[in-house]
Amino acid sequence: MNRLALTALIVSIASIACTQAPAPEPQPTEEPKPTLPPEPVVTYKGGEPGQRVEHGEVIVDVDAARKALHAQHHGHGVLETRRIPGTFAPPAMTEISDFALSKDDLIVINPGPGEYVHVMEGQRHGYQNLTIGITYTAPGGAPPMHTHLGEESHVLTSHQKIRYALGDKVFEMQGPYVVNIPPMVPHSFQNLDNEVAELVVIFPTNVWEYDVLDYFPFANLEGGGGAQPAPSASPSSSP
Repeated sequence: MNRLALTALIVSIASIACTQAPAPEPQPTEEPKPTLPPEPVVTYKGGEPGQRVEHGEVIVDVDAARKALHAQHHGHGVLETRRIPGTFAPPAMTEISDFALSKDDLIVINPGPGEYVHVMEGQRHGYQNLTIGITYTAPGGAPPMHTHLGEESHVLTSHQKIRYALGDKVFEMQGPYVVNIPPMVPHSFQNLDNEVAELVVIFPTNVWEYDVLDYFPFANLEGGGGAQPAPSASPSSSP
């Protein structure tokens, strides 16, 4: 092979080497999602004769007096009242088991998608002025927008992020925190974390009861698909 042909061959090989595609850059790997604990099972599938029971709760029609009460506090429609079904006998409060309860001893309800509550309804457990709930709120999970006749407190001890709707305000809280919810103020919350949130809700009454309103505040927000919106929405008052 003469020098000219050799030079041409070297140039050709170099040209081919230069046109080869560069090695692809390694793609970042997604972190595996945590394995969520199993969803709790609701306690009540049916109620007393004539009762309508859904998601472990008694559904009660709203009378004119209750509707008028809501109209004094906000501009939303009220759909229904929810309570704990089933009969009970108040405990004698003589045994340790009357005073010390495991979470597994509590009634479980399922108020909304991804939202379960272990309910310690005070009247069933010897309390005169206290009811407590421990939530199982899956990522994206939320209860419907609702109100209570009395005040409520939310306590989160973990470092998780929760979105709140309180009156006409929507905001996010990073735990640990305490949130004050005044009587008759429309509210809901949604878990923005990637793990189940266990939020403690506290009421200064021995009865579990709340009224569900006709809209869902998180439907059009990022990450708002954890529950479905109610039929309509109208402006509400500030807390």
